[in-house]
Amino acid sequence: MPYLHFSLRRSTRRAWLCTAAGATAAIIAVGGCSASGDKSVAPAATGDSAVQSVQLTDSQLGSIKLGSVVDREFPIEKEAVGSIDFNENLNVQVFTPYQGRVLQTFADLGDEVKQGQTLFTIESPDFIQAESNLISAAGVLAQTTSALTRAKQLYTVKGIDQNDFETAVANQQSAEGALRAARNAVAIFGKTEAQIDQIVSARRVETALVVKSPITGRITARNAAPGLLEQPGVPPAPYSVADLSRVWMLANVIESDSPAFKVNQDLTVSVLALPGRVFTGHIVAIGAAVDPNSRRVTIRSEIKDPQHELRPGMFANFVIRTGAPVHAPAVPLNAVVREGDGTMSVWVVGSDRHRFVRRMIQIGLQRDGYDQILDGLRTGETVAIDGAILLSNMLFGGAS
Repeated sequence: MPYLHFSLRRSTRRAWLCTAAGATAAIIAVGGCSASGDKSVAPAATGDSAVQSVQLTDSQLGSIKLGSVVDREFPIEKEAVGSIDFNENLNVQVFTPYQGRVLQTFADLGDEVKQGQTLFTIESPDFIQAESNLISAAGVLAQTTSALTRAKQLYTVKGIDQNDFETAVANQQSAEGALRAARNAVAIFGKTEAQIDQIVSARRVETALVVKSPITGRITARNAAPGLLEQPGVPPAPYSVADLSRVWMLANVIESDSPAFKVNQDLTVSVLALPGRVFTGHIVAIGAAVDPNSRRVTIRSEIKDPQHELRPGMFANFVIRTGAPVHAPAVPLNAVVREGDGTMSVWVVGSDRHRFVRRMIQIGLQRDGYDQILDGLRTGETVAIDGAILLSNMLFGGAS
């Protein structure tokens, strides 16, 4: 850029010298000035400021691609980087309800399981005792019921006194209560009414207690193995099952952007491992404090993943619309020439198709290969969308 500034000052000085000498036309070029000089660069003056322009020949015009300034929609968005994680609300640790020794396992790490599917079986002394009490209570009830039936018959014919009859009634009622308690004790182990009836009718104790998956999901951790003694509620859990149809994405956004994010805002997510795939979700929680070291706020989003393509630990990029989209004039990125001092310009077709005028602009957002024009251009104007840098080189460097 220092060379360009020097060339422009030298060109301006030579143009002034040529005008002072009474030349017919003043042409800004690195090579010099003359009345019949190179026609590839043609300055002009309008009012108080100089209009910088370039005049092209037919052959030079063939290397320039033209296009119109179009009106495009630019969404107001924020972007951030995060990582995929398990949805802790849908991640269940499966413990055995009572102490016991693992007999057999039926699922491995990474397996997909259904709700109610057997994960492992244990041999629980408590379960065996509960079944034994159930069978015993059922037998006592049958005996007391039969005794009550005989007592009714004898009491009718005055074969027994009232006290013996009332004792038979009390024994039968006590046996009924004991059976209900025994059935409830077995039901705690997950047995249904039909299964309890089967235990009573078969008079057979089951040694294996079946532990099933409470949800449909994927096995994310397995610590169970045949022969191990498992304690209820003592970590690590024999199995962990997570519903991966909805996962979390944790992102840390800069402090200045945090006010733009709100709970329940919709967002789109992409991951490097799945190029071209876009996932949708919404924000479910925003951190209550700013990290004092990174000056960032943690945002937790829930992402839909019905095909279970996302895996915890994946890096992810998310985009969220924080405002209504705006419509504005736009040009392709190649049409904008970015100078070293931060200024930006485009080349607009003049009244003569071969003449291009340099115009300073201000740009805003970028979207799908287009720059938003805040100032300097109007919709419908024709500009150079390919070859703009060549035109700038011709103006400042004297390139032909």
